[in-house]
Parts: sequence; structure tokens; C-alpha cells
Amino acid sequence: MNTYVVLIRGINVGGINKVPMADLKQGLKDLGYIDVETYINSGNVILMSVKSANEIRLEIESQLPKWFKLDSKLIKVLVISKTTLNDIVKSKPAGFGDEPTKYHSDVIFLMDIDIDQAFAIFDPRANVDYVWKGEGVVYSRRLSTERTRSRLNKIMISPLYKSMTIRNWNTTKKLFGMVNKKLDI
Repeated sequence: MNTYVVLIRGINVGGINKVPMADLKQGLKDLGYIDVETYINSGNVILMSVKSANEIRLEIESQLPKWFKLDSKLIKVLVISKTTLNDIVKSKPAGFGDEPTKYHSDVIFLMDIDIDQAFAIFDPRANVDYVWKGEGVVYSRRLSTERTRSRLNKIMISPLYKSMTIRNWNTTKKLFGMVNKKLDI
């Protein structure tokens, strides 16, 4: 039995694709997933399963529109192992996330897109935005006092944005803590 992090893109954003976390959690339990936990209302799930990450992704993507009224063009699921999340957190760039009052730090998780293709759509503004390539992620940091000048939002107009889901560094660290409390059996 392995521990996974499930990141659901496109739910509970701006009043669209409303998915109550309690209902999502129950649906996943009904599918046979073990020790299911959700974190905040933005599609973060920790669960255990004997299935592969891809099997879990396909099952959840097919079930979500059956359980909830959703605009499926926005929905996408990423399932990553505990080991992968640990690698993402431990491989962060030096200083990333260390000054939360000075910088907004985000991890942009990539779904079915390679890092070079994703990275090409970023256009960081000098002295405001900073981006680094990771393994399956882009680390993004922007100066808080200048965030209205940030170019991070420009990625949202790209068709490639549908293959990304963003979690702030605090959420990523919280998921890291949650996943590491579970013992794979």
C-alpha cells in the first residue's frame, strides 16, 4: 500500500466547479481508497492505495463528473507518490520559501507536459519574478511588494496552463507533512 498526493486542478475556484471536500472524501473512500484526508478546499487529497498513480488518476478523473456538476474542460488530476513530493520539497532552490513576508512562493506542478515546454511560457519580470526548473515542477517566487507587477498571471493565457496546477509553498509544505505521517505498508 502506497501513499499518494492527489492534486485536483480546477475545482472550487471563483465559484466554479464546487466540490465539497467531505463529499469528495466519501466518494474516494467508497472507491476503496484508504486513510483519505483532504486539505483546504482546493483539491488536495492524501490517500493510500495499492493502485498505481496513473490508475488512481484515471479513476478519479472519470468519477468526478459523475459525482459533481463540473465544467470538465478545467478539471485535471495529478497523482504523485510520497517519494516524488519529498523530492520536490527537498530539491527546492536555495532560499525558496524562506522569506514568506518578502516573497510569495508557489510550486507549479506539471501534468502531461515536460519542464522545458512549460518553462518556455514563463516571462519573469526582472527584480520581481524568479522561476526555477524542478523535476516535474516550476518553482515560482515573486516579490510581495511588487506582486501587481508580476508576470506570473501571463501563463494563464497559454493553452499549456491547462497542464499545470499551482500550490503555494505553505500548502506544499503542509501536504509534505501530512504525507510523511503515513507509513507505506
